[in-house]
Amino acid sequence: MRATGINHVSISAVDLEASTRFYEEVFGMERVPSPTFETPVQWLRVGALQLHLFLDESGQAPTRHHLGLTIDDFAGAYEAIRARTSDEWGSRLVELPSGQVQLYFRDPGGNLIELNWPDAETLDRSRYPELRRLADYVEQTSESERAVLFLDGSLV
Repeated sequence: MRATGINHVSISAVDLEASTRFYEEVFGMERVPSPTFETPVQWLRVGALQLHLFLDESGQAPTRHHLGLTIDDFAGAYEAIRARTSDEWGSRLVELPSGQVQLYFRDPGGNLIELNWPDAETLDRSRYPELRRLADYVEQTSESERAVLFLDGSLV
């Protein structure tokens, strides 16, 4: 027996409707029918996969657990995140040794979200002054320099 893929990821939401709207408006995710559980949930379609939001009013999202999303428009995503996030949520923009880019921020439920972009060379660096090369502040090994976000050359 082996896993053949990932079907969905579940993350918490302190305000289920606000989090649902955030993922609809920023990433174009689509609400799909959700079963009724003891705790309210909302399922969202993202491509052929799903994101499940569940109500958790504790506000205790894990610090480093995160959801990584591949995006098709870095500039649009960057602007949407900047317009909808506060300093309280924070953000970080990183270029990996492979040249791939990660934008980290926190969603309305406090979940850490990572947006993935395939090639820093396609970005106008003057628009993203906070973009930092990971190797400039964390020493990389020859093995870690070979790490890539997109396996088998797939970008979507």
